[in-house]
Amino acid sequence: MATPEKTAAVAEIVEDFRTANATVLTEYRGLSVGLMKQLRRSLGVKNKYSVVKNTLTKIAAKEAGVDLDPALLAGPSAVAFIKGDPIDAAKALRDFAKENPLLVIKGGIFDGKAVTTAEIMQLANLESREVLLAKIAGAMKASMSKAARTFDALRIKMEAGAPAPVVAEVVAEVKAEAPVAEVVTEAPVAQDATPEVVAEAAPAAESTEN
Repeated sequence: MATPEKTAAVAEIVEDFRTANATVLTEYRGLSVGLMKQLRRSLGVKNKYSVVKNTLTKIAAKEAGVDLDPALLAGPSAVAFIKGDPIDAAKALRDFAKENPLLVIKGGIFDGKAVTTAEIMQLANLESREVLLAKIAGAMKASMSKAARTFDALRIKMEAGAPAPVVAEVVAEVKAEAPVAEVVTEAPVAQDATPEVVAEAAPAAESTEN
């Protein structure tokens, strides 16, 4: 019969499995208490690294609906329940294991599917969400600046009385940047620039026809 302590332990592990974005199983044999604390700090406050009993973890995985390979629970086990960015956590585990070979990454669960050690290492080599967002923001800023320059060039040419064919070339360039223009139309610069272009485009076209 299960004791209240074991029942509580299983329930806690079940909750960890259910709330984790990813789970990485490791063997920590030989790691000191100090190194374990260091590893927990490197994983960050959103993630949980727990030494577990293999039998209880098997029961908890089954209750949580996680298909866990029993081979991952051989030897002294500790589980990283990743509740933050899985890529950042994978990087932290990879880097710690490089400096401390006693930490063995055995495999885990990612996106509901079993992953091998090699796949976890591949995940660690990806760019984190924060880095990707920063790159996207940089690309959008560059595109918006380019579109703003194009609109400004169109305005200058029209104010200078440029002939319709020249204006048409600039308009064609704007259309070529259509995806960017759609983003820019929501920016204050684009909203200010567009009415000026529409207001002055008609007289230029009429003077050409006459």
